[in-house]
Amino acid sequence: MQTQDVLEQLVRLSRVLGDPANDYAILGEGNTSARASETTFWVKASGTEMRTIDANGFVEVAFDRVLALLDAPYLTDAEIKQGLSGAKVDSASPAHPSVETVLHALCLGLEGVNFVGHTHPTAVNALTCSVGFEAAFAGRLFPDEIVVCGPAPVLIPYVDPGPPLAREIGARIDAHIRHYGEVPKVIHMQNHGLIALGRSAQQVANITAMAVKTARILAGTYALGGPRFMTAEAVARIHTRPDEHYRQRVIAAGA
Repeated sequence: MQTQDVLEQLVRLSRVLGDPANDYAILGEGNTSARASETTFWVKASGTEMRTIDANGFVEVAFDRVLALLDAPYLTDAEIKQGLSGAKVDSASPAHPSVETVLHALCLGLEGVNFVGHTHPTAVNALTCSVGFEAAFAGRLFPDEIVVCGPAPVLIPYVDPGPPLAREIGARIDAHIRHYGEVPKVIHMQNHGLIALGRSAQQVANITAMAVKTARILAGTYALGGPRFMTAEAVARIHTRPDEHYRQRVIAAGA
């Protein structure tokens, strides 16, 4: 896929995620990214609004220069800003990469991940900001949640945005891959928001929509005593059924 085609898809995805009707993000909230080549990726510029973003709202950055920020044990805010600015492919670009560019670099480096969408949906954050954060996401509720969002999300305790958050996400993604044998599709960050990982822009949009529906259903269960999660056996059955694999390609992949 041509770099310009990727950028056009990223703009469309970002506008969907920023659409006020979806209630995923408002004002300058959230950020998105997409792999441009083997060595670079596009990421939303800091402070831009996804609802109205165009191609000028993104910055192309180099993977190696962004990931180099993880090698330093401690960086000041000024050093992080300088490092992200130095990662820009076009040093003359006035746009500045989001502080969460490092986590995007890590996620886009995973097998099969070409697009990333990070949002702050009200329905999801009602749970990530609650005292029951871990318990709320301790299981799966219905089959289509599994088909679209995978067998389990990755849960991240609150960590300061930037390299520290990226390190925590990287470690917990590695643990997820060791346990489930596959890259996660959903990451929930405590007191922060949602990350959706996908092969295509449409898959990221689909995952985000299903994660938000799940959050609404989950919140509703507490009015009737709390969630009745599916058993581990039932989750594994849905996740491995041949007919569900077909549905995953058609519904979840969205390619």
